[in-house]
Amino acid sequence: MPAPSYLRATSDEDATDAIQEFFARWQQIAHAAKATQPDWMTPLATVTPRLEQEFRSDQFFEQMGNGGHLNVYDGGKGFEFIPTMTNEVLINLPPYDQRTHVKQASGWGDWPAFTIKQRLISANKQDGDYIVTAFFGVQAPTGDDPFTNDAWVVTPTLAAGKGWGDFDIQATVGVPIPLSHESEIGTSIVTNVAFQYHIGQYFWPEFEVNYTHWADGARSGKDQVFLTPGLILGRFKVCDDSNLIVGAGYQFAVSPKTTSPVLTPTYDSNWIITTRLSF
Repeated sequence: MPAPSYLRATSDEDATDAIQEFFARWQQIAHAAKATQPDWMTPLATVTPRLEQEFRSDQFFEQMGNGGHLNVYDGGKGFEFIPTMTNEVLINLPPYDQRTHVKQASGWGDWPAFTIKQRLISANKQDGDYIVTAFFGVQAPTGDDPFTNDAWVVTPTLAAGKGWGDFDIQATVGVPIPLSHESEIGTSIVTNVAFQYHIGQYFWPEFEVNYTHWADGARSGKDQVFLTPGLILGRFKVCDDSNLIVGAGYQFAVSPKTTSPVLTPTYDSNWIITTRLSF
């Protein structure tokens, strides 16, 4: 016999209450985690050592050294959420690439599937304004033929930051390690440093230095240096727990002069546009 209607109603209400309680508890953890760390803005290219909870989408418009252009839509960003007081999980979306003028092609790039952050130490502005965090990222070789490395890549990273009033420095050192085809792709050491200043309520001008050194592979022994001035605007309140953040910057290579047939730097310049919805 079917259950009485009042029992079904009670079950539905219990399920709804359980879901609401789960999300309320999750938000409490996220708010508590963010309250015990600096309140800086996530830079354009440098991955912040802060734990963040947001949906993010970046667009890249790159000018290549061989005369081609590469547009990268979404930039391999996606959902970031805080499951515990000291952890963040990034579930990223695969980027969509469009190359024009030279060897035209379009399709999906390799998928930077996920990154896990483990915050080691942190303090908010009142208690010292600093943070140190370790990352571990995994990229899957799921891209279409023109845009794939055909190799899994794992990236351990150490990140840190320190603030002084409205000024802060955020930095990362990461080592993308290909698990196959290393003689072609190469293992590199990637260092990013972002200098950031907070003006008024919504303005976050920044300047980044992005440096890569290849230890082996086709670019073995080579280096590249990019500079990235930019401006991020936010946080604009959308509702109680959500804020909109937008920003843009211009990244350009300062070293070396273009070398071929293996392009170094990997591109000459790049417009970066970012949109984020925090929650």
